[in-house]
Amino acid sequence: MTDNSSPAGRSVLVVDDEPHIRQVLAIKLRAAGYEVYLAEDGLKGLQIARDKHPDVIISDFRMPNMNGLEMCDALLASPDTAKIPVILLTAYEGEVLREPLGERHIHSMMNKPFSPTELLRIVAEVFEAEK
Repeated sequence: MTDNSSPAGRSVLVVDDEPHIRQVLAIKLRAAGYEVYLAEDGLKGLQIARDKHPDVIISDFRMPNMNGLEMCDALLASPDTAKIPVILLTAYEGEVLREPLGERHIHSMMNKPFSPTELLRIVAEVFEAEK
């Protein structure tokens, strides 16, 4: 983890199988000063998380190859990635709410469609909670 006094030096991994969501979030996060990594599914997201150790992960729930909850489980299995907070995005709230989220280090969950501005506020909230 890096200095938490400002977004500079902070990194966010966005994992979503929808290219337009990755693109919009990358633009918004970079404009806010974050370094951004992108992955189109949970397997690639897990690999990037292990390689880059982002400060926070924004992940879709339902994706091919490995869904967001499976990725969270894999992150927890490694001491290097177990503490990375995750913000979960979903269009399937009922499906997700049946799962134990707190055990997976999921900071919060947002329903799709979502407000990018609200998501940026939640990312900042994650960093504030670390102080």
